[in-house]
Amino acid sequence: MPSLKTNNASQIISLLENNDIAELGVLADEKRREIHNQSDIVTFVIDRNVNYTNICTCKCSFCAFHRHKNHKDAYVLGYETIKSKINELVSANGTQLLLQGGLNPDLPLEYYTGLLGKIRHDFPELTIHGFSPPEIIFLARNNELGTEEVLRELVKNGLSSIPGGGAEILSDEIRKKLSPGKISSEKWLYVMQTAHKLGIKTTATMVFGFGEKYGHIAEHLLKIKRLQDETGGFTAFIPWTAVPGYATAYDYLKVLAVSRLVLDNVPNLQVSWVTQGLSIAQVGLHFGANDFGGTMLEENVVSSAGCTNRASAKKIVEHIEKAGFRAARRDTFYNIIR
Repeated sequence: MPSLKTNNASQIISLLENNDIAELGVLADEKRREIHNQSDIVTFVIDRNVNYTNICTCKCSFCAFHRHKNHKDAYVLGYETIKSKINELVSANGTQLLLQGGLNPDLPLEYYTGLLGKIRHDFPELTIHGFSPPEIIFLARNNELGTEEVLRELVKNGLSSIPGGGAEILSDEIRKKLSPGKISSEKWLYVMQTAHKLGIKTTATMVFGFGEKYGHIAEHLLKIKRLQDETGGFTAFIPWTAVPGYATAYDYLKVLAVSRLVLDNVPNLQVSWVTQGLSIAQVGLHFGANDFGGTMLEENVVSSAGCTNRASAKKIVEHIEKAGFRAARRDTFYNIIR
């Protein structure tokens, strides 16, 4: 077994090169129990992902969701449409609204602040987990504002926390090939650093399976680890596989386990049943993960690429319990509701 030290890329690469994933799973499970005081609780959240627009100028090579503004399927959602979606979420006892969209140059900052204000007014108890770093940087550029100023405006109007979307692999060698129009890894990290400085909690993600090397995954994990050491602002890490992509379930479980071993300073590790399916997600609970993610009453980006896994809260609870754990519903900040 390779060394469990994870302070540099070579040590992480050594872990990723270990083909005994059962052993990695045991080690990751031990780390999970250490971090969570031997708890057998696995959490989940009832949420909905609302994509307010699919118009996007970024045009990432792997994205099947984006549309040009003149495309027949292009859209920008008005508030009444969004409100009806939120009503369905609230009716299902949902507590978290995930709000993300394309980089649409025709939407001014007022669209975002107005939308947040209306949601906060009509649904004061709802957590708005919205706008990934590429959206934040785009808003700043499009409105000739600073990143911190944009973040302050969004929070003032109702934003609760920020998702970790748009990270893909935080290696510019890979990013230039996949999404040359998207922000650099440095800017992604800068948004998160700035948000944490302002007291805004965020999640972090990684999408792999693009044909990257272990060194690129190690680079990504180390960047998250170092920023977390500095700010402590990441509540969770969520790795998932590109759809379509080159990663298998074997690859997924290996990366999930190594993520838990490396990111011992990020409290929560989430499985990705949306891309892996419920059965592999169950197995992931024995590979270091302690969270099953959200019910995702609506999801459009991954499903646009052909991945259409679905799960109700009841189904999630069943899978958690069948995996040998106790299910608990949580809020966005990982406080257990019941």
